[in-house]
Amino acid sequence: MSGRSRYGVAMQPPRVKICGVTRLEDAQAAAELGAWAVGMIFYEDSPRRCTIAEAERIGAALRRRVELAGVFVNATLEAIADVNERVPLTLVQLHGDEGPAFCSEVARRTGARTIKAAAVRGAGTLQNLERFHTDFHLLDGYAAGLRGGTGERFDWSLLSGRHSSVPLILSGGLDADGVGPAIAATGPYAVDVASGVEESPGIKDPERMRAFFEAAAAVAV
Repeated sequence: MSGRSRYGVAMQPPRVKICGVTRLEDAQAAAELGAWAVGMIFYEDSPRRCTIAEAERIGAALRRRVELAGVFVNATLEAIADVNERVPLTLVQLHGDEGPAFCSEVARRTGARTIKAAAVRGAGTLQNLERFHTDFHLLDGYAAGLRGGTGERFDWSLLSGRHSSVPLILSGGLDADGVGPAIAATGPYAVDVASGVEESPGIKDPERMRAFFEAAAAVAV
C-alpha cells in the first residue's frame, strides 16, 4: 500500500518505538519485529515503571540491536546519570518540565541522544517545543495528571503549524487500527506506542505488537 501525508509527500514507513517495556521477553519480541527503539520508564509513579535490574537485563541482551531509551520525568541529572551507568542508554526521553539547558546537559553527561516529550494541549505546546534543540521531539496526547501512556490522541491538524526541523516521534492513543491514518496524516520520523499493544500496563501482547508493526509498515511507497 502506498502512502502520502496530508501534505502530499510520499512516505517511507516510520520507525517504531515500543515504550513502557518492563520485561526482557517483551523487549526481545519488539526487537525481532524490527523495533527501532524500546523505551524503559524510570518514573516511580508510572504503572509501566521498569526496574533497574530488568533494564540491565534488557540492555545486556539488546545493546547494538535497538535503541535503548530511558524515560524520565523531572529526574535530577544525577539520577539520570546513575541509571545510564548501569543501563547502556542510547536515548534519554525527558517527559517532564525540563528546560532546554537541562536537556543539553543530559546529552553532554550521558552521551545519549535526547528526546524532549510534550503532551499537546494546543498550538502553544508546539510553539514552546521550538525552544528545544534536542535530537527528537515526541508529541503525546494530554490527560490531566498523567505523564505519557495516556491512550489519548491529540489534534494532528495542529502539526501544520510546526516549523521545527527536529525529527518528530508521534505518540498518543496509537494502535494497529489507528497507526496507519496517523502516519498518513502526519508523516512522522517514528511512531511510539505503549498501551495500544498491551495486555495490561507494562505487559505487551505479542499479537498486538505484530499487528501494529504490520499496519505501520503498510503505509509506505
